[in-house]
This record gives sequence, structure tokens and C-alpha cells, in this order.
Amino acid sequence: MDNNSTGNNRQGKDPRKINIRFNFSWVYMILMIVIVWMFFNQGGSNPQKIEWEDVKEQILAGDVKEITFIRNDFEGKVTIKPDRLSKYADEFGGNIPSKSPHFIFLVSGSFNPEETFGELNDSLPESDRFRVVIENNNKVWGSVIEWLLFPLLLILMWVFMFRGFNRNSGAGPGGFFNVGKSTGKLAEKDSIKVTFKDVAGLDGAKEEVMEIVDFLKNPKKYTALGGKIPKGALLVGPPGTGKTLLAKAVAGEANVPFFSISGSDFVEMFVGVGASRVRDLFRQAKEKAPCIVFIDEIDAVGRARSKNVGFSSNDERENTLNQLLTEMDGFDSNSGVIILAATNRADILDKALLRAGRFDRQIHVELPDLKERSEIFKVHLKGLKLSPDFDVEFLAKHTPGFSGADIANVCNEAALTAARKNKTEIDKQDFLDAVDRIIGGLERKNKIITPEEKRSIAHHEAGHAAVSWLLPNASPLFKVTIVPRGQALGAAWYLPEERQLETRDQMIDQMCSLIGGRVAEEIVNGQPSTGALNDLERLTKSAYAMVVYYGMSEKIGTVSYFDSTGSRGYELGKPYSEKTAELIDEEVKSLINKIHDRTYRILMDNKDKFLELAALLLEKEVIFADDLERIFGPRANKGNEEQ
Repeated sequence: MDNNSTGNNRQGKDPRKINIRFNFSWVYMILMIVIVWMFFNQGGSNPQKIEWEDVKEQILAGDVKEITFIRNDFEGKVTIKPDRLSKYADEFGGNIPSKSPHFIFLVSGSFNPEETFGELNDSLPESDRFRVVIENNNKVWGSVIEWLLFPLLLILMWVFMFRGFNRNSGAGPGGFFNVGKSTGKLAEKDSIKVTFKDVAGLDGAKEEVMEIVDFLKNPKKYTALGGKIPKGALLVGPPGTGKTLLAKAVAGEANVPFFSISGSDFVEMFVGVGASRVRDLFRQAKEKAPCIVFIDEIDAVGRARSKNVGFSSNDERENTLNQLLTEMDGFDSNSGVIILAATNRADILDKALLRAGRFDRQIHVELPDLKERSEIFKVHLKGLKLSPDFDVEFLAKHTPGFSGADIANVCNEAALTAARKNKTEIDKQDFLDAVDRIIGGLERKNKIITPEEKRSIAHHEAGHAAVSWLLPNASPLFKVTIVPRGQALGAAWYLPEERQLETRDQMIDQMCSLIGGRVAEEIVNGQPSTGALNDLERLTKSAYAMVVYYGMSEKIGTVSYFDSTGSRGYELGKPYSEKTAELIDEEVKSLINKIHDRTYRILMDNKDKFLELAALLLEKEVIFADDLERIFGPRANKGNEEQ
């Protein structure tokens, strides 16, 4: 080791030597220092301006020591004798200057300094005479700098401003002058490691996009028969379902370059930038063909164009959309370039964007079902230290309606919960606590609740639990709690059946379960409270949906006023008459009254068991389905529905 060090020193390489590189910003710093020095170092004094007549009085009083007269500026500088400065303290504001000159005066071009100062000196005694210096101002560089100072400052401000703009604008190389270039990120084919094996669930969507992969791998297989490769595919689905991950998997499987860009990246404050970026993106894609262009959140730029042009909110966005439509339409051949886009708002996209020839396919990426949730959990559980008896299927069953992003959040939250409790392994309870926290919010242990409020909350939640247990078509109950979480003072957790269709009886049972808490308060307290606001909101929406959308009302008939296209958004009136509107309101009120009476009858027939459940809930604060089965017996079977 010593020999190596010696060898390095012989070669002249000192490891302790600091390598200082020149930075052009040092020039700016030096210029600024010089300018500041010029401002604050102009003679070191602050002379007072006075008139020539006042100077003459100072001379005749014998107070002047020296006068320097600048001939080409017609300016005189007066220096007062040190022992006479105190006479002029008031003129200096009490601060007598330590440096000369003390006064300055200006005269006209007809002033003759030699003659005037000579006559004054001759009239004074020898002791009061002053020294006269007459000179010309030869500070040429000072004048030049004074003229160049302001333009130089403007240039420096311009350079600093655009240097900062170029660093922060995201416009790529060239900065401001390259703002029209595409900001899409290019991932070369060898750098994309995501494949379909990394995408758990989404079986139906993967089958559809596998065809796109086959198009890119074997294009001649389809073009040999005269077919054309699809221009684009639109991934539609709720947030967090894996649309972006699926697009990356397509690029990884096809082993082609992958351009990714957000819809909002096209729209800038400068006119024409969005359209320019669209053109540049497609130009780069054609050069890299075959490739995939992925536009995330395309609704930011693809929103339906306004019918009333005079009230258009953003013409630049519409120009960008028009350019996107033109590029996808194929004035030029886009062979080998496939456009993938993702949105959760397909209903607001422009119809011209969705037509065949642009986005030929719409691939729906839905929320995962039970089997798919189990697969997603297995992906996100890798790397977590789980207890030996951990059951993935149980967890998948207790997270209905969760997206892939929600499941990832549950796994991470469970690990944090276990670490918070100083555990060495993550068990089932940690995951259940994580689900409760994500759905209901953080547990508020310090929430002040009076005994009367707590009793009312217990009866409210017991009412929900009892009605849902006694009705066969209501969602199965999993847990009831009166521990405050988030904005809720209590909650009943259900495990809804993952069904695609609902019958009228199933909807009515669900609505009875919703109003069960309010009816329970009426039975026990004799009056309702404000705690049922969310229940009443959901109940009213369901009732109107049954009458107006699903045609489940005898008086209204099998008529639906639902608009799935969104084209009625521009209409000011309703699609039915005022008489029909009154009939709809009457039907909704009648339906809710029937549901209320049915729920009241169910709870009154089981009042003793319902009150026992509320007392148990007050005691334990959290009860499960086993407790309800012990009090009410086995859950009602479908077919034995109580009318």
C-alpha cells in the first residue's frame, strides 16, 4: 500500500490536491463587484451643493482652504479649513464630513476662473488666501462605464433569467428556444423489464393487449392477408387498476421502444406549443418504429370540444387536440407506431378521438375480482415478513372493490402497523387494521363522546347490523364498531357479493339495511338524529335510480331517463315533463316510506335481540359476525324473504 502511494506521488498525482474548475459565473460575480465598488466608492465624501454667491461669502470670511475648478464641467469643488468646519455643522445635518471636498458649485460658461479667483485672493489678507487648482476632466473611462452600465445590467439580467428558465422549464436541450419539442420520455427496448408476469390479475385486458404484442412482433402475419395493424388502443378503467403498468408490459413483451407522456404535457401557456409537441412526438416515434407511444391521462387534452366556440375556455387545448387527431388519422403512414392511451374519464373524450381509425379498440381495465385480488396480493407480499399461518385468500375475500393500488397500500400499511407495535412478523390482524384505516380513516381515540351519544351510536350501528343479518339479500356483515374513525363515529363493515346484476328485491333489502340505523334511533330514542345523513343520501340515490333509471316503478313504467352518452349535458331542460317529475317524486317518497315501514317492522319483531346486540356493542365496542349469529341465530337464507 505504501509502494502504491509512492508510485502515485512520483507520477505527480497528489490525492489531496483540490481540482478547481473555471466557472463562467465567476465573470458575472466580478462584474457585479466592480459595479458595486463604483457605486459606493466615488470620492469618499458627500459634498453639499451651494450657489456661487455663498462660496464668495465663504472666501471673504477666510474659511476656504482650496478650490478645485473643473473647466470643461464648469464645476467647482470647495474645501473648508479644518478649524472652520464647525461653523457649517447645520448645513451638514450635524455630521461634519472627514474628507474633502465639502461643497460644490456650478457656474455658467462665461465664468472666468483665473480672473475671478485672482481678484478675490488679492482682496484678502495673506493668512486668509486660498489655493486654486484649475483642471479638465479627463476621466474618459468613467464616462464610458456610466453610459454602458445600464445596458450591461440589462444584459446580465437577461442571461440570468433565461439560464434559470432553461433549467426549470423542462423544455429539454435548448431550453426556451426548444419549448416546442416533445417532452415524452423514451425508454429503449432493452431498458424495459416489465412483462405480463409482473401484472397480476387483469386477465381479460391482458388477452386483448397480447394481440397488440403479436402485431408488433409479427406484422407480416397480418399484413400478408391485407389487414392493417390497429392504430391505437384506449385503456379505460378506474384509478389504480394498473393501466400504466399494463402499457409498460406491452412494450416489454414486444421488445420495442416505449414513449411515455402525460396529456397535460402537451398544453402550455404559449400558443402553438401543444400542436408542435404532438408533431415532434409522432416524428420521433416514426423514426423509432416499430414502437409504442403511451399517453397517460389523455382526457387532459382529448376532452370533447365545446359546441359554443365563443365560450371556449382554452383554444390552445383544442388546437392541440386537432393536431393529435390529424396525426392519428394518417395523412402520413404511421406503420409500426401503436398509440396506447389511458383514462378514467372516457365519457368526456371527443367522439372524433374515439372513432375507428384512431383508437380502434377500447380495453376496459376493471377492478379485480376475488381471484385477481389474490394474485395481486401475492405480488405485493413478496419481501414482507409474514406469520406462518397467514391466509392470502382470507385477505382477498375481505377487500372487495379494492384496486391494485389500494392493495399495495394495504400491504405497506400493514407492515407499518406491525412495526409500530414492535412485531417481528406481520399477521392477519395487522392487515385488518390496515384495511380499517384505509377505508374508515385513522382511529380517533381522543374524540370526546358523551355517554348519550355513545349509546345512540351503538343503537344506530346495531340497527344496521340486525337488518342486514335478518334480510337474505343484504350484504353479509363482517364487523360492527363504534370506535370513531375519520369523520365517522361508528361503522358497519360488509362483504358485498361481487355480482354484476341486482334484482329489485336485492336493491330493496340493501336499502332497508341502509335505513336500519335511523329506524333504530327512532325506536329507542323516539326521534332521529343527524348521524344518518350519509345513509339517507345513499338511500335517496338508490330510490331515484330504481324509478328513473332502472324502470322498477309501476306508475312510471319500464322507462329509463339515463343518458349514457352525456349528450344531454348541453340541454337546459329535463327529458320529461313537469307532471312526470311530480310523479317521480311521489314514487320515490312512496318507495322510501314502504322501506321505512318494513325496516321498522323487522326491528320491532326482533327488538329484544336488537337491544342485546346494542348492549354487547357498548361493552366490547367491536363485534363480529359470530356475535350476531349467537344472538340472532343463523343468517336468513335466500328464498325465505320476509315481505
